Amino acid sequence: MRIGGPLVVLALVLGLWYFVSYVVLEPSRRFLMPAPHVVITEGFMGPNLQAMLDALGRTTVVALTGLAIAFVIGVVWAILMSQETWAERSLFPYAVVLQCIPILALVPLIGFWFGFGFTARVFVCVLIALFPIVSNTLFGLKSVDPGLRRLFRLHHAGRFTVLRKLEAPAALPALFEGLRVAAGLSVVGAIVGDFFFKQGDPGIGILIDTYRARLQSPELFASILLASLLGVAVFLAFGLLSRKVVGRWYNAEDQR
Repeated sequence: MRIGGPLVVLALVLGLWYFVSYVVLEPSRRFLMPAPHVVITEGFMGPNLQAMLDALGRTTVVALTGLAIAFVIGVVWAILMSQETWAERSLFPYAVVLQCIPILALVPLIGFWFGFGFTARVFVCVLIALFPIVSNTLFGLKSVDPGLRRLFRLHHAGRFTVLRKLEAPAALPALFEGLRVAAGLSVVGAIVGDFFFKQGDPGIGILIDTYRARLQSPELFASILLASLLGVAVFLAFGLLSRKVVGRWYNAEDQR
């Protein structure tokens, strides 16, 4: 069922897609939702494929750069809060505020501060990807078995030793769960940045907006599918990395 279930859902989605394209929509309005094979032949196999792949590569670089910066900041932020109660009370509310601010409201200010190029796009990715890393890492660091903490204190272990040998390994599963969520959000942030910062080499978001304005439906759907596949690929890649790093001693499916 791991493969069969998703294939059945995919078949249903494709069937509904064809139904809308050829039954619901009139021929004159079929451009609103071109059939899947039209998206493949005219979108993925059309003359704009190379431009879409180049734009996807630029978006990938922006998303991964923002994710790497968010990872470093988020982990350090979470470690600081885990060490002292006053630090958590002082800093965690700002992480929540950062999560609650509508990113679209900040995008114009980011453009004014950092310009409208690579730096601004990366900054958007950092803002949107930071909170899952902070919250999940903090949860993992604080979820250590109290009995193990008492054991380390019994052996007079220092704070750094407790962090390195007890808290950090225990936090890895939660950290990677947050990293997987943040990876998908970073892709979203890169595309959102493209929509607003239309300078420099185009990313996939700029192409999506361009194809929308030109009513190039097959290319538009192909670009959207490429952006979605990028998010899925990043999510799966970090899931695989989680299994490699954490190892078999923890299996998220066994916890359900």
